[in-house]
Amino acid sequence: MIDRLIQIKERYEKISQLLMDADVVKDMARLKDLSKEQRSLEPVVLAYAAFDKVVKDLQSNKELLKDADLEIRELAQAEIEALEPQKTALEEQLERLLIPKDPNDEKDVIMEIRGAAGGDEANIFAGDLYRMYAKYGEQMGWSFQLLDSEESTNGGFSRLEVMISGDYVYSNLKYESGAHRVQRVPATESQGRIHTSTATVLVMPEAEEIEIDLDMNEVRIDTFTSSGPGGQSVNTTKSAVRATHVPTGIIASCQDGKSQHENKASALKILRARIFDAMLQERLAKEGAERKSKIGTGDRSEKIRTYNYPQNRVTDHRIGFTIQQLDRIMEGRLLPVIEALQAAELAEQMKAKA
Repeated sequence: MIDRLIQIKERYEKISQLLMDADVVKDMARLKDLSKEQRSLEPVVLAYAAFDKVVKDLQSNKELLKDADLEIRELAQAEIEALEPQKTALEEQLERLLIPKDPNDEKDVIMEIRGAAGGDEANIFAGDLYRMYAKYGEQMGWSFQLLDSEESTNGGFSRLEVMISGDYVYSNLKYESGAHRVQRVPATESQGRIHTSTATVLVMPEAEEIEIDLDMNEVRIDTFTSSGPGGQSVNTTKSAVRATHVPTGIIASCQDGKSQHENKASALKILRARIFDAMLQERLAKEGAERKSKIGTGDRSEKIRTYNYPQNRVTDHRIGFTIQQLDRIMEGRLLPVIEALQAAELAEQMKAKA
């Protein structure tokens, strides 16, 4: 472990030097990549520095145990007893930090939310979920760009796709893919009966052009008129764009941009993410039982969470986590749920490593 930590520290110092290089500063793409790599290494470097200091302090105090002065030996022994637990805690922290990260963790994402079972109430819930993620993203300092949407007649969305950019977006949101179930009394329910509806969420890491070499000869571009709630046409120009990847049949469309050119760019961004996600799911499926853990199989139809309004309760079924703070969570205070899922995944990884 120490050899690996030394290598990480040396790489961190090398990046620090490169970031001051005039040629690197001029190259925005390389500057961005190096800065991101440095941020990812920093927690390890800081923990290693603290660990190294504790180890050296222990060695110094163990030397003092040989001193002829009894008072110095007693002080050294007290210091050793205080430092040993610190060393153990830092060792455990470093072991966790050195577990291989998901290579997509630092990526931006394209999130798709759809109303599923439950008609208008499902679409309204899809809109509520989007609002929840937007508020959570605001707290995290992320930016949101609505790429495409189909508003529902009675509120919410039958479908929407949004680009979410910032630090470690995929790392935080990758657990959100699946079916989300809501139990509540709809605003349209006159007799106060509780209804159950679902909305589906799909989180796809953004694919860089270098990762997905999209051959435009294999992409069919169709244009059509934009539509509003209920499917009615909202303009007479064919500004909406549908992009179809012919070899796989994967489709992406966009109509919310100001021009056909803007919609085409967004549709291709979505298409590239969909193809990348399909490749990722295929690779994960091949891993079979190895990838199955308490946080779920990643099946898009898997019911992952229930939002029970009468009891102010949110339950994540994958890890058996329940919290009586639905009102806060719908206002974007999603961190307790995310942290519980991250902790469950880390525990599985530590168990596998052992």
